[in-house]
Amino acid sequence: MNSLAYDLTNCTGPLPDEWTQPELHIESDNLQIKTLASELAAGNETACLQARAFYDYVGNQLTYTYNGQDWGAQAALGPMGSDCTEYASLMIALSRAAGLPARYLEGLAYLVEEDSALGRTEHAWLEVYLPGVGWTPVDPTFGRFPTHRDAYFGRLTPDHIVVTRGRHPSTLRGASYWTHLYWPGDSAVITVEDAGWRIVPQNRQP
Repeated sequence: MNSLAYDLTNCTGPLPDEWTQPELHIESDNLQIKTLASELAAGNETACLQARAFYDYVGNQLTYTYNGQDWGAQAALGPMGSDCTEYASLMIALSRAAGLPARYLEGLAYLVEEDSALGRTEHAWLEVYLPGVGWTPVDPTFGRFPTHRDAYFGRLTPDHIVVTRGRHPSTLRGASYWTHLYWPGDSAVITVEDAGWRIVPQNRQP
């Protein structure tokens, strides 16, 4: 099932300065998040162990509830429930609060369902930068089940297709890719990261 597994045995070295700042919905400067990140990182000497502690916390403590909203990291600590956007945002915020660069990924998850049919779902996950490893994929939503926990930490699965990187990409005027997909109005065709394919409204011809 996993097409690529990252070697996390060498987790030492410098970290880049990018993707470390708080932003809308990733409140890594929030006192509650900073305190939680410090508590979870304590005793975990390497960045890889710290990232795993954040990953396990998110998987263990959040309750998945599809909300159709975009509440972000701080809200995920409350009682409102969380979907993939909150799972990813909270882990990013915890990572950044601990000095680990992390960035938001948005795209498609193609899931194998009954009778080998493919089911497409819009999804969000993240990458965390680990020294000696580089940008490492993590999906705390799919990894929230204990039986799946190891399959989505430091592993790139073929069912995850990246469309955009960043929580509020400037190319989409700070909005979600899915907002443009579902509410295109009379806007021009969107080209995504020079990927060689285009997204067009269903009522138009490519």
